[in-house]
Amino acid sequence: MPTLEQPPETLQKSLKQRHLTMIAIGGVVGAGLFVGSSALLHSSGPAAFVSYAITGVVIVLVMRMLGEMATTNPSTGSFAGYARKAFGGWAGFTTGWLYWFFWVVAVGAEAVIGGKLLQRWIDLPSWVMAAALLLAMVATNLRSVRNFGEFEYWFAGIKVAAIVLFLGLGAAYAFGLWPSRSADFTNLTDHGGFTPNGWTVILSGVVVAVFSMVGPEIATIAAAESAEPEKAVAKATNSVIARVGFFYIGSVLLLAVIVPWTDVKVGQSPFVEALTHMGIPGGPDIMNAVVLVAVLSCLNSGLYTSSRMLFTLARHGDAPQGIAKLDRHGVPRNSLLLATLVGFACIGLDYLSPDTVFAFLLNASGATILMVYLMIALSQIKLRGLMTREEVGQLRLKMWLFPYLSILAACGIFAVLVSMFAVESSRSQITLSVAALAVTLIAYRFRRRSTPKNPLAHDIVAPAAR
Repeated sequence: MPTLEQPPETLQKSLKQRHLTMIAIGGVVGAGLFVGSSALLHSSGPAAFVSYAITGVVIVLVMRMLGEMATTNPSTGSFAGYARKAFGGWAGFTTGWLYWFFWVVAVGAEAVIGGKLLQRWIDLPSWVMAAALLLAMVATNLRSVRNFGEFEYWFAGIKVAAIVLFLGLGAAYAFGLWPSRSADFTNLTDHGGFTPNGWTVILSGVVVAVFSMVGPEIATIAAAESAEPEKAVAKATNSVIARVGFFYIGSVLLLAVIVPWTDVKVGQSPFVEALTHMGIPGGPDIMNAVVLVAVLSCLNSGLYTSSRMLFTLARHGDAPQGIAKLDRHGVPRNSLLLATLVGFACIGLDYLSPDTVFAFLLNASGATILMVYLMIALSQIKLRGLMTREEVGQLRLKMWLFPYLSILAACGIFAVLVSMFAVESSRSQITLSVAALAVTLIAYRFRRRSTPKNPLAHDIVAPAAR
């Protein structure tokens, strides 16, 4: 057992099954849904839920492919390792760093959103409160992975309960089961029609939707710090279909029915606007509090995920070795603090340009996660193709209709990325993301090859407690 003077050399398996279950559920329902949906409703109108439906299919297929690989070999930074195994060091390097980039930007975005939400009750600059929220979640993550899991368990429980309650109340309002209210779906066709800005924005809206839905893959990273990683990954993968359909498609469709899309303001929660339309006393304040919990949950998860991915990169020699050091709680403190610094830089952007920071942060990271998902799909296709018939038969979790659905998912992601160049509103997103990809490829080529690999690079989790 490690002492105070002798930090552990491996991550600790202290997350329980209940933590992983709620991490997986909470990973889907975050501030991207509660706040990010405003951007999609504003640009696409009532047809916004179609973008979520398309994205949901992609997420389900990607999670199934990832689940197949992760149940076979669960590890921290899982998909970076699978990319490395499938295509070589460059693939693991770029996948890991792009995913890290996405999450550190997300950390800053969530903190900025949280600061703006608090302005409803506290008359202080949003950047001050954003910094306070970030520091609070850093303190949580510095304690231990068990502490992260416990906070995420309760955060996820609150926001899931809130969205289920909203779905019930919203359905009652839409179908005329509300006092002095008859069934009314005219908002789906009024104010310019079902697709007021055309169908081309539906595909570009997939990027915003992906930003909202990203998170279920965190379970495959966190599973490596649990006693039963294979069981946790299988459970998270199998349940993602119901969560995507129920939470996203259902709630965004109800939002389009309840609130005229022309009333939706980018960066402000359309759920708050919906409760105002429904006339629920204190509803806006209640939902604002729920959205704040969702922000804290995503902030908590973002710090955890980015620190573990950077830890894995360092253990493979793809980042400075000092980043891989663990403190006495088994936490990669240096990688966590680096993510914190980037988060503060994003908050600085909110201070310098508060009116455009939310859209800028989405642009900077939106398409990057699509590139990571594309690499996951390609890795699964390659690794499955290398398996013998006997090895395939022993898989605990298999991709449906392989290789057809795997290829369909990869082609679908690639098509969305290409289409972003053709749509003016998303061109900056794909341009910034391609620039990030180019930077990582150049960095891989010129990184110091003399950096020794840690002998624990392929064994970076502690054995289960007896």
